[in-house]
Amino acid sequence: MVDALGVAVVGFGWMGRVHTQAYARVRHHYPQLALRPELVTVAEEVPGRAEEAADRFGFASTTRDWREVAADPRVRAVSITAPNFLHREIGVAMAEAGKHIWIEKPVGLGADDARAVADAVAEAGVQGAVGFNYRNAPAVEAARELIASGDIGPVTHVRIRLLSDYAAHPEGALTWRYERERGGSGVLGDLASHGADLARFLLGDIASLTADTAVFVPERARPAGATAGHSRAAGGELGPVENEDYVSCLLRFASGARGVLEACRVSVGEQNNYGFEVHGTKGAVFWDFRRMSELGVSRGTAYQDQPVSTVHVGPGHGEFGAFQPGAANAMGYDDLKVIEAYRFLRSVAEGVPYGATLADAVHSAAVLDAMARSAESGAWVTVDAPVR
Repeated sequence: MVDALGVAVVGFGWMGRVHTQAYARVRHHYPQLALRPELVTVAEEVPGRAEEAADRFGFASTTRDWREVAADPRVRAVSITAPNFLHREIGVAMAEAGKHIWIEKPVGLGADDARAVADAVAEAGVQGAVGFNYRNAPAVEAARELIASGDIGPVTHVRIRLLSDYAAHPEGALTWRYERERGGSGVLGDLASHGADLARFLLGDIASLTADTAVFVPERARPAGATAGHSRAAGGELGPVENEDYVSCLLRFASGARGVLEACRVSVGEQNNYGFEVHGTKGAVFWDFRRMSELGVSRGTAYQDQPVSTVHVGPGHGEFGAFQPGAANAMGYDDLKVIEAYRFLRSVAEGVPYGATLADAVHSAAVLDAMARSAESGAWVTVDAPVR
């Protein structure tokens, strides 16, 4: 017997659509799932956007006030895909209303916000999932297993990169993403949050770091109306970009390994150039998001001039088998969000967490806060260990 689970989406920009499509697809890929998500309501304050979402995806109702979602008894689980500054208020309210939450990173404007949502989820006894989608790639999970097995020896150093051009155009609109009060820490929260999560997912806790940040496009035009995604606004009144376009960071892990993390949202010529290179005393493993189902692997006993082989992941690696029947068949970004939806819904069904949790969000946010402190002081800083 499959139980229906009433779900809602709060905030219907691009990411709200991605979550909705993941709910629609999840049982196609995971027919064994004990819950069947039903699209109950969508909340979006921009006039007409919720109605458009209902027409397109089949939500039973719409609202412009997310508080109506918290009070709706039909809703048992909520995707929170609103702007960053709303994450804490919405996340806490939904948990206190007894709703399970799937919330996008960075879960607020800093570690205090992430902790507040995590505490509310724990106190309410509901499940909380977080949108760290890149860790869901089967190749990333295979890399983690390879590292843990010791095949490349103790890890010595890692380089993690998240370079993109989505904000490179000088006519990019001055949306909430570029405001400190509503967007938080710029590229730190947007991209480096994923890097911090990947670093910990692969290698364990980060103990200390030193960081440098910069703003390369200091002014942008204010948009004339509602925006979604990364819109342009030529000719509007110029306003200041308040948060970071770029961050580079040196990392020291609790294990003794060293690392470099670099993220930029204005990298002309780079489109989603995300990946990592992990080196150990006996080998290495490499991953590029743009070749998502491949790993570069070097292992053996040669050390010097040791070759690198390309490994195509397949069934048996992570959740690959739920999407493709054989190795080297392509997966895409939206598939990673379907995996996320599956793990969230499985957590709700079984009462135990699967996938990235609010605790992971708190760890990532603590790293981002440490980056901000270091960039301001110019010094090495200790990453605050999250409670719990």
